[in-house]
Amino acid sequence: MKKFILTLTIAAAFQSVAAQEITLDKIYSGYYRGRGIAGITSMKNGENYLVIEQGGIAKYSYKTSQKEGNIVDGQFESYEFSDDESKILLLKESEPIYRHSFLGKFDVKDLKSGKTIALNEGKFVQEPRFSPDATKVAFIAENNLFYQDLNSGKITQITTDGKKNSIINGLADWVYEEEFGHARQYEWTKNSDAIVFVKSDESEVPEIYIPIYGKTLYPSEMRYKYPKAGEKNSKVSAQLYRLDNAKTISLNLSSFKNYYIPNVIQTAKADEIVLITSERIQNASDVLKVNTKTGNVQKLFTETDDKWIDTDSPTLEFLEDDSFLWGSERDGNRHLYWYDKDGKLKKQVTKGNWEVTDYYGFNPKTKEIYVQTTEKGSINKVVSKVNIENWKSQLISNAEGNNSASFSKNYNYFIETSSTASKPYTFVLKDGNGKIVKELQNNDAQLQKLKADNFTEKEFFTIPNEAGDQMNAWIIKPKNFDKNKKYPLFMYQYSGPGSQQVANSWDNGNALWFEMLAQKGYIIACVDGRGTGYKGSKFKKVTYMNLGKYEIEDQIAAAKWFGNQSYIDKSRIGMFGWSFGGYMTSLAMTKGADVFKMGIAVAPVTNWRYYDSVYTERFLRTPQENPDGYDKNSPTEYANLLKGKFLLIHGTADDNVHFQNSMEFSEALIQNRKQFDFMAYPDKNHGIYGGQTRPQLYQKMTDFILENL
Repeated sequence: MKKFILTLTIAAAFQSVAAQEITLDKIYSGYYRGRGIAGITSMKNGENYLVIEQGGIAKYSYKTSQKEGNIVDGQFESYEFSDDESKILLLKESEPIYRHSFLGKFDVKDLKSGKTIALNEGKFVQEPRFSPDATKVAFIAENNLFYQDLNSGKITQITTDGKKNSIINGLADWVYEEEFGHARQYEWTKNSDAIVFVKSDESEVPEIYIPIYGKTLYPSEMRYKYPKAGEKNSKVSAQLYRLDNAKTISLNLSSFKNYYIPNVIQTAKADEIVLITSERIQNASDVLKVNTKTGNVQKLFTETDDKWIDTDSPTLEFLEDDSFLWGSERDGNRHLYWYDKDGKLKKQVTKGNWEVTDYYGFNPKTKEIYVQTTEKGSINKVVSKVNIENWKSQLISNAEGNNSASFSKNYNYFIETSSTASKPYTFVLKDGNGKIVKELQNNDAQLQKLKADNFTEKEFFTIPNEAGDQMNAWIIKPKNFDKNKKYPLFMYQYSGPGSQQVANSWDNGNALWFEMLAQKGYIIACVDGRGTGYKGSKFKKVTYMNLGKYEIEDQIAAAKWFGNQSYIDKSRIGMFGWSFGGYMTSLAMTKGADVFKMGIAVAPVTNWRYYDSVYTERFLRTPQENPDGYDKNSPTEYANLLKGKFLLIHGTADDNVHFQNSMEFSEALIQNRKQFDFMAYPDKNHGIYGGQTRPQLYQKMTDFILENL
């Protein structure tokens, strides 16, 4: 079952302006907004696919690409099918909590009878999920796990000890959700007779509080458990609940790695669940098979790495015979490996100096897997099918750009979503061999508007660092670029572990702002240095135990390289970054003070001791083990070096990178008698948005650049 979120893509009316140029008003009016296709999914028959439209959930034919009507009418935020497609779960209303979690009110509609019932009597729940036999829906309310019988309507409460900031059942705590990438921590067995869930006791986890100012006479408080590096985490345990006797037992994981339980996964077998676990040092993960009849736990195998394992996004897919595919970086690149049902390695399925970046499925008839890879270069992502028995591979997407796929259940068709840095998203229906059937949607109108306003294309190239690596880079030059002139340089980066900003894909983020700045006479550039992704594990993991050290060295080296180009004014180089990128900008303005004239750091980490345990310890271990790795790479240690114009920006209600980071850095700068600019956004989280916040933020940053670079 898959969940689809409705994204509105209706462009707002354009307010005409005299000049043919990109402006903030145009960007934030929605004038350049592209069009998409929401909620693409295949039906079980493999002959039809569904999309979310204004009037409801529409059914289309793969063969004719023609609409065959709506399966459900109305407006919904998202939907989820039961496995047999007899019922559909409809999200009617939601309230966000953190990055992935939200409270929702749901209806369940029986598509055969037309009958609709409210889940949990219409009250808010979290993470509802159909049982595989479509007779029940499990959900979480107030930190307890329940299920509702869809025939009788009866609600059964599985746990009773759930309590805010204390005990959580079947739901991730803050740090699990943020760093392991999902909120749901439970799973049904294939035969619907049991649920395995994670219980988290966060009662001893230190609590963070955030003042909420609002418009009240006295500010209120937001309090939640946030384990910082080296501090106590939730105590987790795996629980097995059987519906036949309504009893819960705690699974014995004492013989295995059990500090973290990031993943609970359904297998192809009726009475089985797989857990992925690890110790606090995230350099080894156990893959454990749970017999849900007996509660017995068996280790299939242990994945190890001398640095870390990305337990937040494992590839684990069970095939019909209960053998499984597993993603690993063990040969230096992320590839897929095929194991038998008992955890014995059968073979490596993909191999080469490139990486598997996504897995779409397996066709048992042809013995082919469908994957997204970087086999056409690290800045491109393409879709291929690979025979797991003879390794024969066939490219079925475009050979360049960012290409992803949504396959029909029988793999006879797929809808390809593709873009490049110079071409916005297109949606094309193709057959299983990659032959175009029909273009479903393009964004030619969006591109024409941009070209009419003097949009310029990115240029891609590489830059050497001092270690001899070739770092991927892009550059945006002013429309009437003159190689005999000298231009100020504005560098953007993120630089976090495994990230990528230099990609041959359409950017709906900061790209239009960068284009606007280029029109004002700036050269914009971005460089992915050591620590970033898709160039192999050695390049990515060289930063281990020294997060920030090599990353800033590479950004300084890149700035110097640009400064040596005839068309760059080396006395006018600036940098901008958000979150990890804000951390890098803070280092650039201190450790790189002789190179960078100006910097804008948004929501930066300024001391890794203040960031969460799972993320930070993955790359640095704990502060107790590695104090120098924390302190010697903190910009607060180099506040005395600041020379240029520096703008520090943070939301006061940032639940991710706490406002405390900018407060500490500000105090260090103040005590070193350094002048800088600071902007606080009241009650705004890590994204700093809402109402007119983003237009005001980007106008402020634009003005700062124009005045100081």
